[in-house]
Amino acid sequence: MDPRDLFAASTPLVGMAHLPALPGAPRHEQSRDKLRARALADAHTLTENGVDGVLVENFGDAPFYPDEVPAHVVAEMTATARELSLAVDTPLGVNVLRNDAEAALAVAAAAGGSFIRVNVHTGAAVTDQGLLEGQAHETVRLRERLDAEVAVFADIDVKHATQLGTRDRATLVRETIDRGLADAVVVSGPETGEPADDEDLLVTLDGRDEATRDVPVFIGSGVTPETAPALLDRADGAIVGTALKDGEQTTNRVDADRVRALVEAVRST
Repeated sequence: MDPRDLFAASTPLVGMAHLPALPGAPRHEQSRDKLRARALADAHTLTENGVDGVLVENFGDAPFYPDEVPAHVVAEMTATARELSLAVDTPLGVNVLRNDAEAALAVAAAAGGSFIRVNVHTGAAVTDQGLLEGQAHETVRLRERLDAEVAVFADIDVKHATQLGTRDRATLVRETIDRGLADAVVVSGPETGEPADDEDLLVTLDGRDEATRDVPVFIGSGVTPETAPALLDRADGAIVGTALKDGEQTTNRVDADRVRALVEAVRST
């Protein structure tokens, strides 16, 4: 499964639809109708201004469940993702925080999604949710059981985390591709909205080139109109959230002017 086949653009730009706190989460305030209306409005703003895909994520649900969310979270995300899938004419992705890849895959398969993002697909990482262990063996087998055409975008040394072990990044990348069967890999900065390190990106690209499978490398945070030309001269695509929000605040609404500015910068690469 090649994610390059999902997107019309040669350098795809995926915009984030960050969901406010869902029912059951500590900060939940809005009704289901308002939650979905906001997600739809953000998705429309993204796609109508040139973004190539949308990734929906339960960003407002902190503190996050480490590796298995309750059934009601899966239900809420499926209902919202299905509305987005029917409303926008671009590939839809799903990320269930903090690391419930099976839930993300199930939501995507049921809702018409095309890809998922997995924070820890292989290896293990220490996070504010504790120790997260990759479940590639379960995720990829579930995809087969569901007969789901859903690509797996796997983070390498994901943000808000410290990778366990002493293996170098290039080895982690190669194993995530060849042994974890990831369809794309994602490079991020240390925290939400912070840029990826240039050296980390270069080493990730080297690891990808050493793998037996050719998969795209996406930038997962910190892409702005100023940084996009240089980053996307090297990487194959980007997932962008904070830079597209009003005031560059992750929890704010998507800003059409910011989307257009970033799209223009990406298309100029």
